[in-house]
Amino acid sequence: MRVITGSARGRRLKELEGQETRPTTDRVKEGMFSILQFDIEGRRVLDLFAGTGQLGIEALSRGAASAVLVDRRKDAVTLIRENLRITGLQDRARVVQGDAQEYLNSLREHFDLIFLDPPYEAGLLEPALAHIARFDILSPHGIIVAEHPADRVLPALAPPYFIHRTYRYGKIGLTVYHRAGNEESPQ
Repeated sequence: MRVITGSARGRRLKELEGQETRPTTDRVKEGMFSILQFDIEGRRVLDLFAGTGQLGIEALSRGAASAVLVDRRKDAVTLIRENLRITGLQDRARVVQGDAQEYLNSLREHFDLIFLDPPYEAGLLEPALAHIARFDILSPHGIIVAEHPADRVLPALAPPYFIHRTYRYGKIGLTVYHRAGNEESPQ
């Protein structure tokens, strides 16, 4: 698992042992960042189920202004910090150990780009999406990228959120949500 491009290009990231964490495959990550290539620089990023931190780190490497990486597991948080050190990106990142829902409940900031890649069978994706929309933590014109099994259809969210498109990479799906801008809201 390597950083694809940007300031940390080619740096090898460490991975967690065991089956509890399933890193995004290189093929899916390349597709994801191809979709987002013009929407990263200068953005504030939330990597909510960070695991190894690879999605937040890739965004930082490509010029994101800052990233918050959240994971509940202590070993994952330790690994994320190590991967940030390896890539030299720790100065623009904040790592939070804790439950994703509890973190969202305490959140007082907005993000431009949110990555959601929880364990597929944990039932965490849909509640996280609902919470993000309900508390409107995505900036106007912001983007959510949710990774899920390709055979799962993710729910529509209430305006100003909408599904932009769903992509398929073999058995893995990426659903991209956008948030409309404030000027597009009813007067």
